[in-house]
Amino acid sequence: MILGDWPVWFVWGVLFVLGSCVGSFLNVCIYRLPQHDEIWKAWKGLGHPPSACPYCRHRILAIDNVPLFGWLWLRGRCRFCRHWIPMRYPFVEMLNGALWVLLYAALVPNGWHATIDESWISSPLLPLTQVGWAPLDQEFWLHIRYVYYLVLVEALVVASFIDFDLTIIPDSVTAPAAAIGLLGSLTGCLGLVPVWFQSPSYIQAVWWQFDPNGMPPAWMLVTVPQWIAAHPQLHGLAVSLAGALLGGGMIWFMRIIGEWVFRREAMGFGDVTLMAMIGTFLGWQPMILIPFLACVIALVTVVSRGIFHLGREIPFGPYLSLATVIILLTWKYVFLAMQRYYDLGVFLVAFGLLTAVMLTGLLWLSQGVKWLLGIPLYEEEPPPEWTSADQLHFYANKDIRAGVGPMLPSRWPGESAGQGRLHQQHWHGNR
Repeated sequence: MILGDWPVWFVWGVLFVLGSCVGSFLNVCIYRLPQHDEIWKAWKGLGHPPSACPYCRHRILAIDNVPLFGWLWLRGRCRFCRHWIPMRYPFVEMLNGALWVLLYAALVPNGWHATIDESWISSPLLPLTQVGWAPLDQEFWLHIRYVYYLVLVEALVVASFIDFDLTIIPDSVTAPAAAIGLLGSLTGCLGLVPVWFQSPSYIQAVWWQFDPNGMPPAWMLVTVPQWIAAHPQLHGLAVSLAGALLGGGMIWFMRIIGEWVFRREAMGFGDVTLMAMIGTFLGWQPMILIPFLACVIALVTVVSRGIFHLGREIPFGPYLSLATVIILLTWKYVFLAMQRYYDLGVFLVAFGLLTAVMLTGLLWLSQGVKWLLGIPLYEEEPPPEWTSADQLHFYANKDIRAGVGPMLPSRWPGESAGQGRLHQQHWHGNR
């Protein structure tokens, strides 16, 4: 039994409480990390000054900071000024507690006859048993995996809510998490699947389509390269770096193509760093699925809420985060469904390039549909606003003499006489 002598309900209950307590800290991160541009200053600002009501500035008592119960005890109001406390705070705490339980249920099998291979993130190509540890040590590393991916989930929660509020994803969220992802990969036993694998039979079938009498090179007929088992730490780092490059590169490509087609920024750079951070934990294979699943979730959400308006910007980071959590929790079954495509090996690169071309064509096709429907292809920039500063600047630089200054002279030569300014002009020498 993987959970040892502890009942499942007790373990899950403890995890929910701990996750809710950490969720209270995540609320602080969501509020304070965007207040600083530098990473060190942002994290330093989490501990000082102490938490206080943003309206009356009274310091929040320790008893009022108890997750969930503190908000319920105060009935959603400040103890001192009775101002409403947003429901966001208990929601984040409850959500984080639920994510702790869900992730543990997916990663750590439970039951009297459960085995480590029943973990939802296990893979027949890279099982935990290949590391060579004793059964007790395998259970230990399984819990290390849980903590490792828990860091990813916590970073996704913080990044999502900041993106909802400010449509930005600070580097103070993604950079530290990406560093943990890279360092954790050096253990060599936290990845989902090998950095490279292929099916020799699939490779031969595709090769014979172009050369019926030929044979592919020998290196294309190897299922998993031998250096992966020989150098697990180096392989773990390769998995992490490949995931970061592909994850960030895909969003960067979509950002460039979207700006080229729509002549406006299609995605923020924070989405690029977010996907690169996700890739350091999951590797490159899940990165192929996450953006497309995120697009589907975003489209369904936007349409269901009835806010499909031209020019409306929505934060994409929360949808990337939700798609990542779904893929992580169901990876064992997702991989079984997608393995036949991953087995194509080097030919998968060609399909990736073809997909990029098709995506570009679809974007231009959407522009063509808009043109046929008479919808403006590009958003017109609003006219510049005439502010009070502009007004003061205008009067400060305006000459009282007619024909001088920012205003154009009148075409009627008798305007000065009609306004009683003709002799004034003569006095200044303007005739």
